[in-house]
Amino acid sequence: MRVLFYILFLIPFFLLGQTKKTYKIRTIAFYNIENLFDTKNDTLVFDDERTPNGNYNWTHKRYQKKIEHISKVLSEIGQDLTNTSPDIIGLCEVEKRAVLDDLVQHQNLQNKDYGIIHLDSPDERGIDVAFLYKKASFIPNTFKNHQLLLFNEEGFRDYTRDQLVVSGFLDEELLFFIVNHWPSRSGGESRSKPYRRKAAELNNRIIDSIKRISPLAKIISMGDFNDDPRDTSFKKILKTKGKIRQLDSLSLFNPMEKLYNKGIGSLAYRDKWNLFDQFFFTSNLITNKKDSYTFWKAAVYSPNYLKTANGKYKNYPFRTYVGTTYQGGYADHFPIYLYLIKENN
Repeated sequence: MRVLFYILFLIPFFLLGQTKKTYKIRTIAFYNIENLFDTKNDTLVFDDERTPNGNYNWTHKRYQKKIEHISKVLSEIGQDLTNTSPDIIGLCEVEKRAVLDDLVQHQNLQNKDYGIIHLDSPDERGIDVAFLYKKASFIPNTFKNHQLLLFNEEGFRDYTRDQLVVSGFLDEELLFFIVNHWPSRSGGESRSKPYRRKAAELNNRIIDSIKRISPLAKIISMGDFNDDPRDTSFKKILKTKGKIRQLDSLSLFNPMEKLYNKGIGSLAYRDKWNLFDQFFFTSNLITNKKDSYTFWKAAVYSPNYLKTANGKYKNYPFRTYVGTTYQGGYADHFPIYLYLIKENN
């Protein structure tokens, strides 16, 4: 009997040791959605070309197709693991709040109950960044636009996108997000490089200002940076690290650098892949604590339907337009995403 007692006593502890860990997974995504304009001519925005009578012949039918396409993509990012759409989505190349309302109210996303944070910026093309969040998993706390002040060689203001900062509680854990769309390479990479250096410096100041208030703040910066992970803006100004073993408590980690080194890109130009769409974040998101979210992995989302099927640009992103020629595709960038995980008790 005594032997039987010891066996029965030990069985629960043996089973406890064999229990597999389970995790809560949250998906963060970013997508440059290639000029999401409505069809109305807004006198306060330079949108004349993207109207039915403009050079792009931007009709209501084409607009509705674009909304359907983008909402489909957003509904599927990360779905293979979470069975749902992302919890947080950063967007760029958005004209106004109204197009975001149409996007989240489309049947592909309607039942996800997304909230919207959008502030108008002074960009010359009339495009902004935006932040979508699932109300069931994220509660916003504060949000603010930070202007990027740029001046051309003649001393005149060069208007571009603001950097949007949002703080809030992801399942009761405070996180900060910065949504970016840095100045383009229009006019050449070298000529436009100083503008992106300025954008990186602004990002640095924002991160420093958050840390002064909250030294242990978890900060995720995401966007279309129009620079690759190894460019000066990242390596010299932001001083991002691409390997976990290089990190210290003050470092910024860029998981996209590893993908870039493997030749993975989010857009293609002149037979070259670039990884302009990126995440980087504070190193405390690497620390594996049971009671808080930790970075797991990042990826470019590029299913076959987002790729050009054939021809000279086969496997490039299937665009809405090439020049002013309508293609009927999705966008000229692939979206990116990352997973945050937390062990279930």
